[in-house]
Amino acid sequence: MSHDPTTATAYLRNLTALTDRLTARLEMETDAFATRRAADVSAGLAQTQELANQYRRESAHLKANRALLMAAPAGERMALVKATEAFEAVLAIHGRTVEAARTISEGLVRTIAQEVAGARAMGTGYGSSGQANGGDSRAVTLNRTA
Repeated sequence: MSHDPTTATAYLRNLTALTDRLTARLEMETDAFATRRAADVSAGLAQTQELANQYRRESAHLKANRALLMAAPAGERMALVKATEAFEAVLAIHGRTVEAARTISEGLVRTIAQEVAGARAMGTGYGSSGQANGGDSRAVTLNRTA
C-alpha cells in the first residue's frame, strides 16, 4: 500500500516531535537524579511512561508500514533519524543513571537492615540456664527484586 507524501510527512513530523518530547523528558529525569531530586522523577513518572508507550506503539506502526516511511521526503526521514539518535544517546545515559540510583538505594536498605538486625541481637541477655538468648533476626526482610 502506498501513502501520499502529505500524510507521510505529517506522520513523521508527529513521530519526530514525540521522540523529541520523550528525549527531553529523559534528560530532565537524568538531571533530577544527578541533582538529588528523585522526587521530581516520581512525580512525572506517569507522563514518562505514557510517552514511552506512545513512542513504542508509533515506532512499531512505522516499522510495520515501511511504505509510509518511504513516502515521506528525505528531509523528514533525516530529521527522524537525528531525533532517534539523540533519543538513544540520552536513553543510554538515563539507563546508567537509574541503575546507579537503584544500586545505591538497595545498598542503603541492606545496610540499614543489617544495623537493625545487629542492634536487636545485641541486648538480648542471658536466660535462666546461663545460655545467651538468640536475637530476633525476623525484624527485616529484604526483597531482592526492584
